[in-house]
Amino acid sequence: MHYGTAVFEGIRSYATADGGAAVFRLPEHMERMRKGADMFGIEFDAERATQATLATLRANGHRDAYIRPLTWMGTGSIGLDVDPLTQHLMIATMAKVVHLGGARTRLTVSPWKRNPATSMPPLKLSGAYVNSILAKREAKQRGFDEALFTDDKGYVVECTGANVFMVKNGVVTSVDHRDALPGITRDTMIELSGAESREVTLHELLDADEVFVCGTAAEATAIAVLDRREFGDNPVTRELAALYGRVVRGQEARYASWLTAV
Repeated sequence: MHYGTAVFEGIRSYATADGGAAVFRLPEHMERMRKGADMFGIEFDAERATQATLATLRANGHRDAYIRPLTWMGTGSIGLDVDPLTQHLMIATMAKVVHLGGARTRLTVSPWKRNPATSMPPLKLSGAYVNSILAKREAKQRGFDEALFTDDKGYVVECTGANVFMVKNGVVTSVDHRDALPGITRDTMIELSGAESREVTLHELLDADEVFVCGTAAEATAIAVLDRREFGDNPVTRELAALYGRVVRGQEARYASWLTAV
């Protein structure tokens, strides 16, 4: 709590076409959480966390839900040596979407810079998200919905809780940057769209036909405005968002392996 020594994930479950519910890409989320736990020496049992997630969804009666697993260091001391501290795991599920939620979004370049990967690994470590909170708060104070991180060389990194894509002349490109979280939804969108993954400058982003961001909570969210640049229609984004919606609800048989039944 005092020093941000917790690891979390953002996961979604969806009501499926067969009347049940399924968690989207649960093993991948648990593997990324394990990597974060390793950073603090937390003993993370992915199978235990998986079963706890499914049990929590059943107990809460949730089908469409946002899932928040959290593992953290607890009692022992208030020093910086975390090895002697107790280790804890919790799972919460909630029906409310907590970030963007697919609505067309007003985006601005943040004066803050993303935590560099040389200082903070791009994983879901709770302390790292102070960076996102500062950037999002500053953006909202200026009348925008979300903040975009760029680096000192003018390359796009990511948003506060979502990865960035652009569309130019029908070609979909996924922003690649070493400081950005290796998003599971980003990986999904690359698979669904055949997007190339490479570094992208802010100038390229401003010149794109469409820009969208994606994440577990955001899903595929079209950008309406990036500072003074207004984007018009977003047909490619809409098509990908619709496909993603079918995939997560079990309506695309070829991607059934991404779903874990509740």
